[in-house]
Amino acid sequence: MKTIAIIGASLAGLRSAQALRQQGFDGRIVVVGDEVHLPYDRPPLSKDFLLGKVEAVPLADQEDLDAVNAEWRLGVKATGLLSTQEVALSDGTTLAADGLVIATGGLPRTIPGTHVLRTLDDAVKLREAFGTAQHVGVIGAGFIGAEIASSARALGKDVTVVEALPTPLTRVLGAEMGTACGHLHGDHGSTLITGINVDSVNVDGGINLADGRVVNADVVVAGIGTRPATDWLAGGPVNIDNGVLCDAGGVTNVKNIVAVGDVANCAGHRAEHWTSATEQAQVATRNLLAGETVATHTSGGYVWSDQYGVRIQFIGRATNDVRVEDGSIEDRKFVATYRDGENPDDIVGIVAMSNARLFTRLRRNLK
Repeated sequence: MKTIAIIGASLAGLRSAQALRQQGFDGRIVVVGDEVHLPYDRPPLSKDFLLGKVEAVPLADQEDLDAVNAEWRLGVKATGLLSTQEVALSDGTTLAADGLVIATGGLPRTIPGTHVLRTLDDAVKLREAFGTAQHVGVIGAGFIGAEIASSARALGKDVTVVEALPTPLTRVLGAEMGTACGHLHGDHGSTLITGINVDSVNVDGGINLADGRVVNADVVVAGIGTRPATDWLAGGPVNIDNGVLCDAGGVTNVKNIVAVGDVANCAGHRAEHWTSATEQAQVATRNLLAGETVATHTSGGYVWSDQYGVRIQFIGRATNDVRVEDGSIEDRKFVATYRDGENPDDIVGIVAMSNARLFTRLRRNLK
């Protein structure tokens, strides 16, 4: 291969470019990104950035960028995959490449009248809106919604979080641990409303709930998940279904095209985690250079979230058999394990609140 194009200039795209160089590729690398910014770290956007403690946090300094030696096409979108070796771009040009890494990530699901938080530009707008707001409404009590609520509360705002499910984070952590995370809102003065859908959001503020109640809010933020950014691939040669379909090594149905990060549906699973994007990049680029799947990604999917001064860590998968191994849920400091239904001695998942040391030790036993 002489030229490899990476479509997506965030974490997964940058790590793919770095991995290619680390693995000895000395050809041309072109990175296409729809944002005008060089790669930056997204997790701080919902926390310290909203609080005004930091500005954009670069993922690479100039020395790192020089080592990658890539051509950066920023502020340009991929609009179509014309063939297995040619990409159409929004500036009217096309990009030819022998190999392609798809790292376009996800797009936030939206509700009319709300803010979203996915990009640096989104965060700038939301921080400005928080400046004059007194009442903040957050739709969705997942990790991103809870982090935004936590930041708004730290800024002294009156905060109400609305969650359609009876318990926050049930799909990720299960009902018991989701309930424990949900209690953090009340502990710190936020109001959590669960088990109710949102009917609409008023243009001048306020959330209309399906049962007729109205939540007072000057600013409303939707944290209701993302969808994979695959619209530009529709009708092209790469198979898509809830992301770019690929095997456990990130290889698509087209051998010279791989997918990494939030957009990649690897062996039936799409992981929207910081660590997964980094790990997948190493594996997928190795397979791209080899021309076949010679390595697979098998990580349990580690995720962390900082809410109201509490760090939540999770890895693996949740089951109905969950056991508190240390600490107390009531004290918001504990480690719990999830056990395999058929083999109860096997730990298949771990969740912790403010107990990083034991979490790190127990994850060595993860099956």
